[in-house]
Amino acid sequence: MIRVIVSAKVNPTEEGVKVSGAINNIFPNIELEEEKLSENSSRFSGEGDKFSLTQMHYLIREEEIIDTARTALRIGLSEDDTYTSFIISKQVATVGHLNYPAQEEALGSINIEIFADSGREMQRLFDWLTPPTENGIPDFEINIDSV
Repeated sequence: MIRVIVSAKVNPTEEGVKVSGAINNIFPNIELEEEKLSENSSRFSGEGDKFSLTQMHYLIREEEIIDTARTALRIGLSEDDTYTSFIISKQVATVGHLNYPAQEEALGSINIEIFADSGREMQRLFDWLTPPTENGIPDFEINIDSV
């Protein structure tokens, strides 16, 4: 079973509604909870399953960034292939787009963690979300139900 956890910090200079909106633009099916970190900051986080990645799946193709997204997922992959983590730009997500920054942004990024029961299941997820490509065109597309 695939488990997805998303989170993002709300800094004192940010509005919580904008940060939660940025997350919801990419993960509309994940219900967020706000945790107070200090008097002026908090963190939004939520959990979902493979279906919570459908908007990201759509955006990766719409924005033609399959190879970039696949690289981001691969960089954060654990040695046993059952966990990956990566970040996306909080600022870019506020307008409903994806960007994979090389490192944590000054005001923080949206953190995504994906857990799978096996390396094979994670590979199927990768192949669904970010299939191998040739000249930017997916070599194949699989149905989410086969993940």
